[in-house]
Amino acid sequence: MELIVLWDIDHTLIENSGVSKEIYAAAFTALAGRAPAGPARTEGRTDRLIMRDMFERNGLAEPDWPAVEKALAYAGEARLHALSQRGTALPGVREVLKEVSVRSSWVSSVLTGNIADNARVKVAAFGLDPLLDLPVGAYGADALQRPDLVAVARERARQLRGAPDGVPVVLVGDTPRDVEAALVTGSEIIAVASGVHSTEELAAAGARTVLPDLTDTGRVLGILEALSAR
Repeated sequence: MELIVLWDIDHTLIENSGVSKEIYAAAFTALAGRAPAGPARTEGRTDRLIMRDMFERNGLAEPDWPAVEKALAYAGEARLHALSQRGTALPGVREVLKEVSVRSSWVSSVLTGNIADNARVKVAAFGLDPLLDLPVGAYGADALQRPDLVAVARERARQLRGAPDGVPVVLVGDTPRDVEAALVTGSEIIAVASGVHSTEELAAAGARTVLPDLTDTGRVLGILEALSAR
């Protein structure tokens, strides 16, 4: 095995068009018995931190995590149709995922703040799930902080796909938190300015490779091939 590629989902692979914040609001309402005073603050955080922050800002004790995860999963599944109608796979994503998925010596999965159930909903809404090795991925229930998800994905790739120690890991994401996760874990990063952060912001966060989007399949593959050859 030559490379592990881990894609962020929201604003990197898909545009959720506000459905994500509706999921958080619905889960909060189901648990608290009232609507939140304001929308969830996401910004590349894990679902654990997003929901903890919502309860703190609303002056409520955080429920046990299993109850929170169940509420999130229910809210996400209920919005699969809405997501497929209102959201979209971002330009170039389907093409680049297809090309990466056929590389037999590469693992292509996700590293996302979403819980696993909702990550599956989000990629399945646009037919991207067959192009990703989702069991190898790392998800928002696996750790509080995003950098800790890298080790989770590495271990799953080792156990499930026989990835050797030291195989390069590349994160692809749209926020400074994606960049941070790569830098503190010794991973590579392809930062993509397809979310709210500009190319300048992502470069300032420490990303050496910053793309405006994923439309140039050849360029993305060239970067990944160079990294796999190291």
